[in-house]
Amino acid sequence: MGSSTKGRILVIDDEIEIRESLETLLDLNGYEVDLAPGAAEGERKLESRAYDLVLLDLMMPGKSGMEVLRDVRERDRHTPIFMITAYGTVEAAVQAVKLGADDYLAKPWDNDKLLLEINRVIAGQRLVDENTQLKRALKQRYSFPNIVGKSERMLRVLDLVSQVATSRSTILITGETGTGKELIAKAIHANSPRVDHAFVPVNSGSLPSDLLESTLFGHVRGAFTSAVHNKKGAFEVANKGTIFFDEVGTIGPETQSKLLRVIQEKEFTPLGSNEVIKVDVRILAATNADLRKMVEEKKFREDLYYRLNVININLPPLRDRREDIPLLIQHFLDKFCRENEKYLDDQNRTTLRFEPEAMQLLLDHSWPGNVRELENVVERAVVLAASVVIPLDVLPDYLLHAGGIRLRRSENGALPSDASLFEIVADFERRTIVEHLDRCNWSQTEAAEAMRVPLSTLNQKIKRLNIDVKRRGEKTV
Repeated sequence: MGSSTKGRILVIDDEIEIRESLETLLDLNGYEVDLAPGAAEGERKLESRAYDLVLLDLMMPGKSGMEVLRDVRERDRHTPIFMITAYGTVEAAVQAVKLGADDYLAKPWDNDKLLLEINRVIAGQRLVDENTQLKRALKQRYSFPNIVGKSERMLRVLDLVSQVATSRSTILITGETGTGKELIAKAIHANSPRVDHAFVPVNSGSLPSDLLESTLFGHVRGAFTSAVHNKKGAFEVANKGTIFFDEVGTIGPETQSKLLRVIQEKEFTPLGSNEVIKVDVRILAATNADLRKMVEEKKFREDLYYRLNVININLPPLRDRREDIPLLIQHFLDKFCRENEKYLDDQNRTTLRFEPEAMQLLLDHSWPGNVRELENVVERAVVLAASVVIPLDVLPDYLLHAGGIRLRRSENGALPSDASLFEIVADFERRTIVEHLDRCNWSQTEAAEAMRVPLSTLNQKIKRLNIDVKRRGEKTV
C-alpha cells in the first residue's frame, strides 16, 4: 500500500472482502488506508492517530456501527464519517445523520461516485481547517506572546487580562498616550469567546458629536442632509463581538446618555428611525484622562463612569518598566527590518543593532510618548541605517539634545566605585576629547583630524558629553 498526501482514510468493516476492495480502490486513487475488522480495533485506531475520513459499516457483530458513531461523536465532532451498509433504509439514514454522520452509502456502491464524494468532503474539511488556522494566526497577532514585556508591572497587567478576557464585563483601560491601550483591548477580544466576531474600534476624540452618534448607532436615509443611504452603526456591526471606545472621555453629554442606555438596555435606535435594535456587544473603553476627576467636575456622567469602570486595567508608562525597553527595541528592529527588507539573515531575523552609546541613550530617555514614541524612533533608525550598526547621529535631534551624559562624581571628582562600564568608558572618552581639543586650541576640525574621526561624529560626542567648547574648557558636571 503506497502513501499519499491526498488523505488518510480508516475503513471499519467486519467483512474482509469489503475491506480489501475499499483498500484497493482507495490506494489506487492516492489515499493512505488503514483497516479495522471491528468496532474495538476501529476505535483504538481513531484514538491513536488522526484521519481525514472514516468509512464505517453499520451492521457489525458486537458493537454496531451506529454505536461506534455515537461514541466517536461524543469526543470528535470534526472527522467526516460515512456510514455504509447492505441494509439501507430511510430510517437508518436519518438516525445516522442525527448522530453526526456526514453521508450514508448503501452496498453495492458506485466507485466513481464514492470517490467523488470522498474527495469533496476531504477538500471541504481541509478548507475549514485552513480557515481555522488563519483565525488562530490572526488571533495570535494580538495574543499575549505578542505583547512585549517581562517587567513585573506588565506581567501583572497580562495576568489581569487573562482573568477578564473570557468574561462579559465592561473594562476601562487607562494609561498615558502611547502605552498600548488598543493593543490590550485587541488581546482581550482575541482571547475571549467573541474572537470569531467583529472587533470594532471607535476613536471618540476624532469625531464631532453628530458624526459620532451616526458612527455608533447608524442612520436611515433622510435622517440628516447628507444621509442619502441607510447605514449600520458600529454597535450593529459589532453584534456578538466587541466595540472599543478610544478616548472615551471626549464623548459629549448627549452621546454619553445614549451610550449608557445601550449598556443598560442592550438596545439602541438609529438616527432618524423608530426601530429599536437589540445587540449583544462587549464594551471596552480606554482613556488617558482622569475620568474620576471629570465626574467631579461634572464633565462626565457618574453613572456611565461606573458602568464603564467595572474592571480597570492601568498600563504603566514606559519609564516605569525600563527593563522592557531592550525587548521592545529588538521587537521593533525585527518588525521594521522585515517590512523594509533590510539587514535580514537567512532565517528572516534582523542583524541590525544600535551602537552601545546609542543604545544607552535609548535606555536613559524618559519616553514621554511611551511605546509609540520608541516605535517611531526605531522605525526612523531602520529607514536611515546605512550599515549594520546604527550610530548615534541617526537618532532624532530632540533625543540627542535631551540625552546629554551626566556622569556621577564622588567628592574628589572621580567616578564612584560602583560606576557602570558605560560611565567608565564615557568618562575616558570625555577626558580624551578634552585633551585633544586643548592641544588643538579648541579647534573641533583639527581635533577631529587628529583623532581620525568625522567632524560630525566629534560634534555629536561633544554634545553628548556636555563639553563646553565655548568656554574652552570642561563644563563642571
